[in-house]
Formats: sequence, structure tokens, C-alpha cells
Amino acid sequence: MRDPKSRDHASIAMQAQRAYAGHREGFLKEFIVVAEQHALDNIFWHALAGPQARFALGNAVARRFARDYSPIIAFADAQAPDFAAIAPWCEPGERFYCDGWTGRVPRDWRLELDSTMYKMVWDGPVPDEPAPGDAPGARPLDARDATQALELATLTRPGPFGPKTIELGEYFGVFEGSRLVAMAGERVFAAGWREISGVCTHPDQQGRGLARRLMNVLLRRQMRRSEQPFLHVASTNTGAVRMYERMGFRIHRESAVRVVSPEPGT
Repeated sequence: MRDPKSRDHASIAMQAQRAYAGHREGFLKEFIVVAEQHALDNIFWHALAGPQARFALGNAVARRFARDYSPIIAFADAQAPDFAAIAPWCEPGERFYCDGWTGRVPRDWRLELDSTMYKMVWDGPVPDEPAPGDAPGARPLDARDATQALELATLTRPGPFGPKTIELGEYFGVFEGSRLVAMAGERVFAAGWREISGVCTHPDQQGRGLARRLMNVLLRRQMRRSEQPFLHVASTNTGAVRMYERMGFRIHRESAVRVVSPEPGT
């Protein structure tokens, strides 16, 4: 007959193993969450140095989107950016957005905008499928639509946008006849995060909910790919912030955003 004490010891050992396994699993989940949030906090660098490197110019510490994709520069260390490292890939007159940096402006660069923006992450369920006739005229955008997309972005100013921005991800637009009147798409992605960007509506078409419907298309597609949607919005754009919160986004953090330009002779 087996000693009861042996059974007790075996039971205790088994409980300890389960507790350790549970603790280890919890630690790994926490580590993954922290790592993903770290990537989001410097998402442009992680995108340009990772899955979107084919669109990038630069080196191991500083990168930018190639000309015409999006005027954004990013650094491995966002708090101590090495502008000398990116200078060979930049020309005087170019204007670049830079996320997360608040330090001294380098001598050979000019500060043109100093502001803040919110990083907002999706915190809701998968949006419902659209009703029949919802967002009529909506379709994917491609290279044939690039000129109209740039014109709409130039008119409405949703953020940094270039002639080839719609090549960075999926873009959808609503047309009235042959005219593009609303669009929304994707810009950067890394570590499971996928940005919704370029959200805009022509002024004479606002109030119809077109941008929200296009965003829901993107949200559904991203979540079905097990991606985590997020977006950037100017902190001063309170109307957009409230709309995104009503949709299901929440503020992750407020981040510095600056626009800089290299001085002639850099």
C-alpha cells in the first residue's frame, strides 16, 4: 500500500508545477503586451526597420519613407534622434514629420511645427457588416486613383500624405460618379499593429458618415487578420477624437509630433 505522505508530496509537487506553469504563462503574456506597447510607442521606426523596410531609406539608427510615400522620419532612439545619420537621405526643402521627440533642434535643421497627437487603439468588437446600400460607390483604391487621393488629402489635410501613400496598405474610397469624395486606408504596420490613416471627406460631402463607414471596412478586415487597429490624431482635433472614441477607440498616449526641415547646405 502506498504511503499517504507520498501521495501528499506528489500532490503538492503537481500543484507547484501547475502554479509555476501558470505563473510562467502569465509572465509571458505580460512580456508580450509590454513588447507590443513598446513597438507602438515608436511604431514608425519598427515599421521602417521591419516589415516596411522596402519603402525605407536610411541605416541602422535612422530611416525615412522613400520620396513620395510619406514624409516621415523615424529613429531607433526616439528620445535621442541621430539627425546626422539621416541627413544623407534628405534634401533642403523637404518637410518631415517626427514622432515622440522633444529635445533640442539640431543646428542644421529647422523646426516648422511643434505639437502633440494622440495614439488611439481600437478597444471595441468587430464592427457589424454594412447594410445594403451603405457607403454606395465604395471600392478599393489603386494606382489609377493616386492623383485624386493626393488632391483630396491636400484639400482636407488628414496628415502626412504623398503620391504613393496608397501603396503602403489597403485604401478604400467612396466615389460620386468618377470623383473621389471620401477615403480611408492603412499606412504603417509592425508587431501586430496596423494603422488606419488618411481618413478624410470632401467638405461638400461631410455629415454623411462616409469616413466612419470606410473605417469600419478596414477595422473588419484588420481584425479578421488578427491585427490590432490603431490611429493617430492631432490632440487639438477634439471633434475627431470624440468621434473615434464613440466608434470604439481609446487614447493610448499623447505623443509629441514635430515637423522639421534640413537647412540648405546640410
